[in-house]
Amino acid sequence: MHTQSTRWLLLLAVAELLLLCASLAVAIWLRFGSIDELGHLPARALMFALMLMLGLAAMGQYQAHMRVTWFGLLARQAVGFALGVLGLVVAYYVLPKAYVGRGVLGIALVLGFVAVTAFRAAFLRLVEVDAFKRRILVLGGGARASQIHSRMRRRSDRRGFVVVGFVPRPGEALDVPAGLLVTPDAPLDVWAERHGIDEIVVGVDDRRGSLMMDELLECRQLGIEVTDLTTFFERESGRVQLSLTYPSWLVYSGGFYASPMRRLSKRCFDLAAALLVLALTWPLMLLTALAIRVESGAGQPILYRQERVGVRGKTFWLIKFRSMRTDAERDGVARWAAKDDDRVTRVGRFIRKVRLDELPQLWNVLKGEMSFIGPRPERPQFVADLARKISYYNLRHCLKPGLAGWAQLRYPYGASEDDAAEKLKYDLYYVKNNNLLFDLLILIQTVEVVLFRRGAR
Repeated sequence: MHTQSTRWLLLLAVAELLLLCASLAVAIWLRFGSIDELGHLPARALMFALMLMLGLAAMGQYQAHMRVTWFGLLARQAVGFALGVLGLVVAYYVLPKAYVGRGVLGIALVLGFVAVTAFRAAFLRLVEVDAFKRRILVLGGGARASQIHSRMRRRSDRRGFVVVGFVPRPGEALDVPAGLLVTPDAPLDVWAERHGIDEIVVGVDDRRGSLMMDELLECRQLGIEVTDLTTFFERESGRVQLSLTYPSWLVYSGGFYASPMRRLSKRCFDLAAALLVLALTWPLMLLTALAIRVESGAGQPILYRQERVGVRGKTFWLIKFRSMRTDAERDGVARWAAKDDDRVTRVGRFIRKVRLDELPQLWNVLKGEMSFIGPRPERPQFVADLARKISYYNLRHCLKPGLAGWAQLRYPYGASEDDAAEKLKYDLYYVKNNNLLFDLLILIQTVEVVLFRRGAR
């Protein structure tokens, strides 16, 4: 998915890597008067920079569509640096010879924070300049094409492109504002080349006889990309826009296939991530079990088993710390968790907020019933109902469900049919585009969800 946004993010990451490496070098020079004082500077600087960047990534600082205020960005950057320092402490404990000293580290952190902040301020202004964005022409002016105007209005949605205009087709009922419509005064390929169009997005309501195939083919020969509207939405927003999706697009588009090597790499990733998290959190799990026992008393269950739907519709028993009263569903009717749900215990309210109730699911991951990253597993009653009402819902079961996932990062806690429909857009994007690097990025960014308590109920 080589888009303008991806290139900008790569440029941001490389520039910050160099700035952070330079910060450590300057700190050593300020402290000792020479950058050769400690030795092995490139390796020390690279470790310093990578740890801090890992912390920034965990705070979502390298997301293409982040929508926060400047204060929010600075807050996340500060927390990211704090996480990076924790990583450095661990690294210096494992590799004592890499230690640079408290004085140098303190100076480097201050210099790095200031440098990254200043660079990001300039960078965010730069990416908003239209001259550096792809110029998009939309073929169509009806209901389908208008979704670019109505659903991608924010600046953060359009950081990688600028819409030059919409070209209406004969017989289309216009939904796009008149001020955004353009009528080429020459063949489409000539007009597009004259106006510097980089990509044409095909969003006509009725493709029969209205696609101008010869002219689009000429555009392709000129190096102008021609993209289907559904593919454009998937690429730019990180979700599959179901209202635009034809069954044929799902059949012929890429994704949905997991090679044996991909399945092996995902299983190895699941085992490594589960064992790592288990090693880090087992004291918290013991404290959680103790807190539940103290609140509920002897004889009351600490763990809670619930049937969930897994890969290809097979059910399994998911394990969680019990966060609700034992009579929460005494009548046997499955219910969505609501905000301020009175069925939740005092301990349960806390462990839900910080996601401690999810940790026993590591056992499901180790058994192979779940992956560490994947769509959220739902209850059979909900799945049966949602599959009847939401098109393509069962496609999310192509993969094992996950402890964390793309939809959990990009959308709040789902507690209704409408929420399920919105989260499905992100689940299908993950199902189509999952790979080892994507899993790793989701795992890192899940730290932000836990620290900022987003989406928990």
